[in-house]
Amino acid sequence: MPRSDTTRPRPAWFFREYEPVGVDLGSPAAVAAYDRNQGTDSDADDALLDRLGVVRGSRLVDLACGTGSLVVQAARRGAEAHGVDVSAEMLAFAQTRAERAGVGAHWHRAGFLDYAHRAAPADVVTTTSALHQLPDFWKLQALLNAAGMLRPGGTFYLWDVLFSFEPAEAAEHLQRWIDTAGRPEGRGFTRADFEAHVREEFSTYAWILEGMLERAGFDIVSRASRTPTHGEFLCRRR
Repeated sequence: MPRSDTTRPRPAWFFREYEPVGVDLGSPAAVAAYDRNQGTDSDADDALLDRLGVVRGSRLVDLACGTGSLVVQAARRGAEAHGVDVSAEMLAFAQTRAERAGVGAHWHRAGFLDYAHRAAPADVVTTTSALHQLPDFWKLQALLNAAGMLRPGGTFYLWDVLFSFEPAEAAEHLQRWIDTAGRPEGRGFTRADFEAHVREEFSTYAWILEGMLERAGFDIVSRASRTPTHGEFLCRRR
């Protein structure tokens, strides 16, 4: 699948967002395994959409939509739903999911950084388990782009691997996460997957992300860290 016509030109110094780090998702089999490992759950998607006030006629953009479950559930309730991802394989899986559900959605092969939202301003923009693909400088650029596609007062939701522990305690918390979260091959993300995440990807501290959100033009409505290694932010665009 070629890049969408909703992408902006990228200068030579731009971050190589189409070369994602971490787990290799370059084949249909790898994407299907990823979907299983993520524990895709339509009930959980619906609960989140309820929290975010997504109803018939809402406009939702899911950045780095992955296998598209949230986008499909939004479309099922009559929202104008847009799924954005750099991976052609992910989008193909997501399109098949939408077809099986009998719903239509808008799919864009684009990234956090170069997606240009050409539809009417969104009511809700979401991203889950994905912003860690970008180093901190580029995270803020992505958040600025997300703010730009939202109407004033629109909702931005972020969930990701976010660190709420004290920096001096990093080794202890990261090792505990790896030791307890890893699953046997075929039954979820493995210990090696989590080790690669810490080593090669760009998860950051929640307090750093708070500053980025505020500078990008968001007011933080709520924040939660259910574990020392994961967290969410619910925000409004100013």
